[in-house]
Amino acid sequence: MKAKVPVIVVVFALIAIAAAKNNKLSPELQNPRGKAVNVIIQFQQAPTATQHQKVTNKGGHLKQELSTVKGAAYWLPVKGLKDLANDPDVVYISPDRTLGATGAKANNPGATLDYHTDTVNAPYAWGLGLNGAGIGVAVLDSGIIDIPDLEGAGLLGTTLTSGYRVIYSQNFVGNGTGSANDQYGHGSHVAGIIGGNGSKSTGPQYFYTFNGIAPEVNLINLRALDQNGQGTDSSVIAALQTAIQLKNAYNIRVINLSLGRPVYESYTLDPLCQAVEAAYQAGIVVVVAAGNDGRDNSVGTNGYGTITVPGNDPYVITVGAMKTMGTPSRADDLIATYSSRGPTAIDYFVKPDLVAPGNRVISLYAPALGLNQLYPGNEIPYLLYKNGNNSNASHTYYMLSGTSMAAPVVSGAVALMLQQDPSLTPDQVKARLMKTAYKAFPQYSSYTDPTTGITYNDQYDVFTVGAGYLDIQAALSDTETFTGAATSPTVAYDPTSQSVYFVNNSFAVWGSSSNWSSFAVWGSNAFVNGSFAVWGSSSPWASFAVWGSSAPWGNTADGGFFAVWGSSNATGSPSNADSVSTLINGDN
Repeated sequence: MKAKVPVIVVVFALIAIAAAKNNKLSPELQNPRGKAVNVIIQFQQAPTATQHQKVTNKGGHLKQELSTVKGAAYWLPVKGLKDLANDPDVVYISPDRTLGATGAKANNPGATLDYHTDTVNAPYAWGLGLNGAGIGVAVLDSGIIDIPDLEGAGLLGTTLTSGYRVIYSQNFVGNGTGSANDQYGHGSHVAGIIGGNGSKSTGPQYFYTFNGIAPEVNLINLRALDQNGQGTDSSVIAALQTAIQLKNAYNIRVINLSLGRPVYESYTLDPLCQAVEAAYQAGIVVVVAAGNDGRDNSVGTNGYGTITVPGNDPYVITVGAMKTMGTPSRADDLIATYSSRGPTAIDYFVKPDLVAPGNRVISLYAPALGLNQLYPGNEIPYLLYKNGNNSNASHTYYMLSGTSMAAPVVSGAVALMLQQDPSLTPDQVKARLMKTAYKAFPQYSSYTDPTTGITYNDQYDVFTVGAGYLDIQAALSDTETFTGAATSPTVAYDPTSQSVYFVNNSFAVWGSSSNWSSFAVWGSNAFVNGSFAVWGSSSPWASFAVWGSSAPWGNTADGGFFAVWGSSNATGSPSNADSVSTLINGDN
């Protein structure tokens, strides 16, 4: 019996800039508002005084060098945009866009333990003596504060250190001169999921310990988001540049990005995507939250096509969020309805790459931070983990939901893999995680929001759960080696069968080797329908052409392009979508 799920038209966004438009200008800058704009200009080479002078000649001024993406951030009068776009030295001009943390408010009718470490088999790694020691994980977020669970012995090179395991901090918000301490709470929560050691929930008075995945890892605090969890492309790119520069000094092998914004152009032009690829090229594994727009049905897509930047880049590991259902077993776990789904807009990559626990996750915080002031109901009581009947709110632990919480679970897992085998490349790490991911899912599940009464339906296809559910034990046990790129594959549509299928790439790991084929990574039926089709004509989701002319998103505005989120306003911003920074309710 088929589940009663609404028919879906999956949106594959198309840029349709008219011939008269300059294709070096991003969609929002085709008809910009106002007299001046903050932009990122990418050049043919890293800019020098010559390139900066070209901008100055148009009335602009330099704000920040972004050599990693062969560009810089500028303030520029709008009247100078077209002339600069016509300069052969200029590759692309985009706004210095705002972005935000992808943590969501947990709807907390009564706190429960989350068991996120158990469901992904982290205790198996700890039993092998793996704890992340010596591996540096850069957290690009709202900052990290000094919390006891982030202290303890750590390893830097061959030197055993004690005290605070946040071994480097720098602020990139505003002019970069302020403190790198967390004022919002999101970054500290993320850091705890990666590397908290549970010291404030360990001892005879406690019956449950809140460990991070890699409890002795070193953390590099690169604050790119402000006290409201907001940042800009340039602040994140600057932080990524610094992570690359500090890679050898602090053995930075992993970068966690629990942040995002909408897609406006191909990843090949987006400056934030170019920056994460620079980190990948430097040998750093980049882990990114998928986004929290899986409930967005504003244009009849049921949340498909809502992966955010830079999770749309094929080289990063993009992570969706699962619900542990309050049990240590993963057998009953379900997808979180808000977790963004693929394929990626414009480029049609299969995302997320995998999923991990992200709903109602308990991690670190301090009572004075901004998130707690906004959502005091997310505090957990001492009685949840401490002997006695103390119902007072904990001063150390706090509950959040979102793909922001799922990404650091994977970042911690990567640290364990690299501690076990430091020779692994970013491609090898990604491929092993995806190949070994747990692939036993139901076909469908649903969740009814108790506040709104709206029921959300989920189908467990590759655009929802990727290659499967993180399994640390399986990833650590896999010893198969390979050469090749572990880029996320693209998909294409066959109008005859109304099926979506993987496009094999002979350069990709799963496109050229039988051992690492698409079948091995995603399973022989891509989780739902047979014949290796992502969707087949028998699926209730395939009644419409997946990206056919019947799609309802064809209306355009002055921006002159099709948007994933429906009709666009004149600046090209999504007019009907949930912002990735909006704090939404988590699934119960």
